[in-house]
Amino acid sequence: MNTLRHKIIAVALLALTTLSAGAYDFAGERLQYQIVYQWGVIWKHAGDATLSMKRAGTGYLATLTGKTRSWADKVYPVRDTLLCTLNSKLQPLKYEKLTHEKDYHARDIVEFSYNYSHTNARCKRIRKSGTQELTLSAKCQAYDMLSVFYMLRTLDFDQMASSKKPHTTVIFSGKEKEYLTITSKGRGKVKLRNGTRHDAYHIVFKFTQKNGTKSSDNIDAWISTDESHKPLLLVGHLPVGQVKCYLAN
Repeated sequence: MNTLRHKIIAVALLALTTLSAGAYDFAGERLQYQIVYQWGVIWKHAGDATLSMKRAGTGYLATLTGKTRSWADKVYPVRDTLLCTLNSKLQPLKYEKLTHEKDYHARDIVEFSYNYSHTNARCKRIRKSGTQELTLSAKCQAYDMLSVFYMLRTLDFDQMASSKKPHTTVIFSGKEKEYLTITSKGRGKVKLRNGTRHDAYHIVFKFTQKNGTKSSDNIDAWISTDESHKPLLLVGHLPVGQVKCYLAN
């Protein structure tokens, strides 16, 4: 459940990414999302997420904060933060995930280094029970759950849909190496929570482990077809119902 929520919010990070490293500059932009749970005909606005980016030296610092609304705080309060420092090429340098969910607190740190086309990472997982350290590596450019979406915006979703060829990349989650496969289903219309309708690409995200086992259910996304490629709606499936993330502002 927590993993799914983190991934749905992370997919929303597409809104801050650029079509190419120098084409757009979103430093100073602030985007807001509403997280809604649906059980049959019952809809509950359970949380909100805010995404921002600013310049940091010659690179960037992206921040995502998520929290439950007041009614949900009484049941299961959540305060989560994702931080990512990127260089001028939008490659990740350092990623942190700070988790505060009721009585559970955790901190994950991933520090990236590069050797030609290889990516290495030193990972530290800090829990009440102790600290675990490990290393991850990939023979390609790897990302984390925040920086991966800067890369995703460089994809040609129309070409992917016509060729029916998915795109797969590597993600370091902090404890393991995951594979994210992106499939474009073509164009269509999507209706947002405020009743407006928009032209959008329908994209499906699939997360798997090295042996091909799915690490979570697929996430459906609808991304605007204009040059901003904003994520308009993200949908994840629960054992009962769905969780939806709407672009609000």
